[in-house]
Amino acid sequence: MCGWLPEAELERERLSAKERNALYNATAKLQALGPALAYLHTSAVPPTAGFRELRPRAGRSGWRVLHRQVGDRFVIAAVAPGAKDHPQGFTWACAAAEERFNELNED
Repeated sequence: MCGWLPEAELERERLSAKERNALYNATAKLQALGPALAYLHTSAVPPTAGFRELRPRAGRSGWRVLHRQVGDRFVIAAVAPGAKDHPQGFTWACAAAEERFNELNED
């Protein structure tokens, strides 16, 4: 099961319909395959503790979904631009994902 944090939902909704559909398809794959989802579709996010990036269209999308597994759920904490094309935006989104996740755990 995938759960979107409210801020991540807002970021997703700001994207074009084509990109939103790519994100929906990628999260459906994540729900279906879970941790077995292979590289090109997902990878670790080095600057964060425990987050992974979901890579729509096997990495051909310019957007990434930053998520973390909690039990059998995947918490989607941010939508980020790809690190190669927008390193500052990706770094900002990683920090936002960590902050949002930490706030979630404080509640």
